[in-house]
Amino acid sequence: MGLTAKSSQETIRLRAPEPEDLEVMLSFENEAELWELGTATGPYSRYQMKRYIAENQNDLFADGQLRLMMVRGVEEVAGMIDVFSFDARHSRAEVGLVVRKDLRGKGIGGVALALLESHCFGLLGLHQLYAYIPMGNTASRKLFAAAGYTECGILKDWIRVGNSYQDVCLCQKINCL
Repeated sequence: MGLTAKSSQETIRLRAPEPEDLEVMLSFENEAELWELGTATGPYSRYQMKRYIAENQNDLFADGQLRLMMVRGVEEVAGMIDVFSFDARHSRAEVGLVVRKDLRGKGIGGVALALLESHCFGLLGLHQLYAYIPMGNTASRKLFAAAGYTECGILKDWIRVGNSYQDVCLCQKINCL
């Protein structure tokens, strides 16, 4: 896939998951603190992740989602970015991304988001992308705001964290192409 751009210091590209990505994908998917942000209720096994990599067509229209690996430099996986909850009728999808903790704050997420948007709005013809971001996650809110997403609503008690609930900000970007 020709999704490549430069951050302030290096080349970032997006590519489909490969079998060699199994360990890094498991590390992201099995990070318990990220489960609270999504719908996962437990860890993924190696078997499940191997099947996902092998069987996924990496086609938003066929799979209902599109997962891409963020790669910096030659072949260092820096994170993952997903488009999911795809709604073909209304031409929209949710976006989620995670950057390795040791690489956060280097512009990688912003470059990856711009590449994903270009692909989704340009090639796939989506009308809008959106994200649910916990109100306290100021880094993600800044990232999406810098990418042109509009904070268009607050969803009260949207995610459960431990024994309490937290509000999230709904951010969206409309394709103006």
